[in-house]
Amino acid sequence: MKKQVSFACLIVCLGLSSTASFANKTPGHAVKPAVQAKADLSEKKSAPKSPEAEAAQRKENDEITKRLLTKFLAGFKDKKDLDAFNKEVRNTAGRAVPALIEVMKNAKYPDKSRWLATFMLGRAMGKKAAPFIGKFTAHPSWVMRLAALKVLLALKQHEMVDVYARTLRDDSMIVRTQALANVRDLKLDKLAPNVWAMLYDKRNYYEAKKATKRSNIIKEVITAVGELRFEKARDPLLTMIQKDKYSDVFEEINKSLEKITGQDAPKGDRQVKRHYWSRYVLTSKTI
Repeated sequence: MKKQVSFACLIVCLGLSSTASFANKTPGHAVKPAVQAKADLSEKKSAPKSPEAEAAQRKENDEITKRLLTKFLAGFKDKKDLDAFNKEVRNTAGRAVPALIEVMKNAKYPDKSRWLATFMLGRAMGKKAAPFIGKFTAHPSWVMRLAALKVLLALKQHEMVDVYARTLRDDSMIVRTQALANVRDLKLDKLAPNVWAMLYDKRNYYEAKKATKRSNIIKEVITAVGELRFEKARDPLLTMIQKDKYSDVFEEINKSLEKITGQDAPKGDRQVKRHYWSRYVLTSKTI
């Protein structure tokens, strides 16, 4: 079987795993974003090129695109191979963009190559690429939807609220989980109701020994509503924390109640904390 680098390596090896990988790319860095490269090219246009020079430039650009597409189609056998390709793409500046877009759009390329191209486009063009990349959150492939969400997060796209609201209901669990991560990391409190609604999405549960179980994403949802200070979740959470059926998410409920109410439950076992929250309910009603 032909050895290929993993999805994780595609991101980590290229230094694309953190927000800073995108946010800190400025014209002052050694590698210019495509938008800066285009600006540089536009300045040079003040002196018209001869038809021969323009033809030579087009030929060179076509050769770059063809070379990159060939490599994307073949895939990457190891980290060294990937590093060399990454360096080549960086050196082409904005001229790699046509190849990156073609790989993203064309299903003939391997998923890993399409995943990589999405991240590279985000790195090359920065926030200018966000509207285009955002369209891939509705792509038939969950891999592309996931990659698009990760890049939008790296680009700190707070404005794409509708995209995140839709992907919180995505058919893929892994995509829903990433959408939730985007909402949490970007602190999109306006989407708190959408996050809370995930508790009622049957796809976030699974059947085990004739019983319905909560998947791990439910813990993340409960934690998120606390981080987002969703007031309407307070009363349901106060009820849930008193019931043994929610013992598997007790700690998440307790922490979220603390954040929503601004109160600190006392240290101690669950009985102590349940007693505290029951008294809180009585006090709230009295007030």
